[in-house]
Amino acid sequence: MNKDVLSFVTYCISKLSQQLGLSQKDIYNRLKASGILYGYLIPSYDVLHTFGSRYLMEDLIAYMKEKGVLAK
Repeated sequence: MNKDVLSFVTYCISKLSQQLGLSQKDIYNRLKASGILYGYLIPSYDVLHTFGSRYLMEDLIAYMKEKGVLAK
């Protein structure tokens, strides 16, 4: 993982933490356990990093709900 991808993942975790009121560690663990981190977020960096913050958070939260790591 290069520096840009790492910065993007860190940003996403921080923003999700703020929006969901959960710790960053909890967000990281949920993303990792669900496969979202290594199966979606990192591989899709080239596309996802072009999205606006609001849309990106909505997308990630919807996907977390779909994967069952957040209540619907």
